Amino acid sequence: MAFDQGLVDWIAEAMEPIGNVTMRKMMGGATLYCDATIFAIVSDEGAWFKSDAVSDAEWDEAGCPRFTFTMGDGRVDTMNYRRAPDDVYDDAEELRRWASLGLAAGQRAPRKAKARKKP
Repeated sequence: MAFDQGLVDWIAEAMEPIGNVTMRKMMGGATLYCDATIFAIVSDEGAWFKSDAVSDAEWDEAGCPRFTFTMGDGRVDTMNYRRAPDDVYDDAEELRRWASLGLAAGQRAPRKAKARKKP
């Protein structure tokens, strides 16, 4: 999986009214954070925004598929990310609308406890 740096830059620019977007490269793609909350991934296929049980109905209504990937043993698995609708690529307001769903899902997600160091 690769990603388009220009798309990452576009998302960061469009999200400026909401918060500061940072990126971390992961497995050839990019994970995006808004003010330290994960809300999206960017792959060679485009932008995928975080979803959850609260937002799934809105993503389903828009026909946005879940992020899927094939594991080494050939099994296909999914993650709680939805493909962004096509209008987010040229409309900053629409991007913010859909990205805000992802940001809200990220804020609702349980925080992982940091591993404690052994003495």
